Amino acid sequence: MERLLLWRGLDSWRAESAHVRLDERGLEAHGIQLGAAPEPYRLDYRLRTDPKLVTTSLELSLLRSGRLRRLVLERSVDGRWKADNRAVHEVDGALDCDLALSPLTNYMPVRRLAGVPADHLMAWVSVPELELSRSEQRYEPLGPLRVRFVELDDGFVAELELDDDGFVTHYPDLAERVPAE
Repeated sequence: MERLLLWRGLDSWRAESAHVRLDERGLEAHGIQLGAAPEPYRLDYRLRTDPKLVTTSLELSLLRSGRLRRLVLERSVDGRWKADNRAVHEVDGALDCDLALSPLTNYMPVRRLAGVPADHLMAWVSVPELELSRSEQRYEPLGPLRVRFVELDDGFVAELELDDDGFVTHYPDLAERVPAE
């Protein structure tokens, strides 16, 4: 499967485009996020997973205030994480990265649910700061095209709407998919 997905921000001016390829090797996505707050930025990313949709790497490049910042996150088979080749023990054991403001990174934990609620440890990346931290999250299926997302650290809850493939179409107060015309 190959798809081009587009989202627009609901909380502030933001646009995201992701070219996604999913096959027996896993998922690979190349994306661009443009935002206006707190100041204009451009974020380019490349996300890769293994066949079980567990993140193997997330490469980020952010242009903001005339400065270019890069961050490369890699997950080893045993669940250890590195950021720019330095160990990041705080997120060891996480299966995925959660890229702030991006509905794309909800895809992997949603697809692994198999109809049963599940808690996930995520390597959360703030945007536009590109700071990495630990995030405890829960995904609860509500039906074939709806999932409740719960941020266990702060109690934030959102009911996500999905398309038939499991990609987010509506994330309340954050983003919605731009429909094909």
